[in-house]
Amino acid sequence: MNHSLYSADRMTHLKIVVVALVAAIGIAGVGISARLSAGDGGMQTARATTPVLKASHTMMVSDSEQQVIR
Repeated sequence: MNHSLYSADRMTHLKIVVVALVAAIGIAGVGISARLSAGDGGMQTARATTPVLKASHTMMVSDSEQQVIR
């Protein structure tokens, strides 16, 4: 048994590629199904669950005594 990938034969390389392809398709399938089942109806926009806050006035914050020019 040779543990080097350089000296492996063609069938070994083919098995590695097939296993990697099956794993990638499985991971992509799980990700797509989780994404579609996570929201309300999949591709619809999600509703906001927190109240919307509006800014009341402009405020400047500085950590030095220099004059701020806007």
